[in-house]
Amino acid sequence: MNDIGVQYPSRDGTTPDRLSDVVYDGIVSLIARGDLIINSRLPSETDLSSRFAVSRTVVREALGRLREDGVIVSRQGSGSYVTRQPDMAVLRFSQVGSLADVQRCFEFRAGHEAAAASLAAVRWQDEDLQRLKDSLDLLEKCLKNGTVGIDEDRRFHEAVAQATRNQYYISIQVSMASHIATGMNITRQLSLMRTPERLRAVQLEHVAIFEAIQQRDRNGAGAAMERHILNARERMFEGV
Repeated sequence: MNDIGVQYPSRDGTTPDRLSDVVYDGIVSLIARGDLIINSRLPSETDLSSRFAVSRTVVREALGRLREDGVIVSRQGSGSYVTRQPDMAVLRFSQVGSLADVQRCFEFRAGHEAAAASLAAVRWQDEDLQRLKDSLDLLEKCLKNGTVGIDEDRRFHEAVAQATRNQYYISIQVSMASHIATGMNITRQLSLMRTPERLRAVQLEHVAIFEAIQQRDRNGAGAAMERHILNARERMFEGV
């Protein structure tokens, strides 16, 4: 374990499953803690390779993902620079190596769950809509009580999958439950630290999904779901 809380590969050759994820999280940690501030230049690939005890190929993969997630930007001939500073709190709600994985999960969910919402809008039956309504009501109670609502959020998204009447959407949603819950825990915990208006905005995203499905608006339901998940992804790395 090093001074920024990142586990490096051990000398006996044992390494984390994805070294680039560890490097990704390590750089995010440096930025969140203020060791690297917005507009500051990242250390060179060689320096990062030495710091994290990995190859430059691994460093490049991590930097590429950070660029995709809008945390850094590369300037030709000059290096990489910090463009976003995540809240320090994001480090409290995640484990080493999980931040990069959560971002990739959001990427997958944006497409998969948008397609599920679109299909749910044309396939739902009365019991499906009631299940969605009940889960939305539970989320509203969480908002009023100031509770995190991870299980309630997960149930809402699973209710959308069930409304597709397609076992493949349902099984994929269930099989990914633990990965989805990890992302929900981070984003919902961070939301509780924000203003009531921000919490309400997140809830209104769920309402928009429900209403589009209820109205059998296939395009609207898919767009609302995609927007909700991509917004959640952005909120994960939102600054103070």
